[in-house]
Amino acid sequence: MRVLSHFAMALIAVAISLGIGVVGYRFLGHLAWIDALLNASMILGGMGPVDPLTDPAAKVFASCYSLFSGLFFIGILGVVLAPFAHRLLHTLHLDDESSS
Repeated sequence: MRVLSHFAMALIAVAISLGIGVVGYRFLGHLAWIDALLNASMILGGMGPVDPLTDPAAKVFASCYSLFSGLFFIGILGVVLAPFAHRLLHTLHLDDESSS
């Protein structure tokens, strides 16, 4: 159950991050909705942008979104793997009764 709740939290965070990227590319990059979705998905997935950006504000947004996406990936990986790491720590815990 804990794995599912962490996975759900990760999916919600990815959806919110993707939404931020889509809105940013749509209004700052002046791209169509589907192109904004494609660019935001590619950046969030670590592949890079598809469409060239000409507006300086769009370039700054894309730079910040790219940096955010790299750190976001690491954070989401931690959220998804946390239940497994927690179980592993419980499994490896040795109770030393002789030290008391």
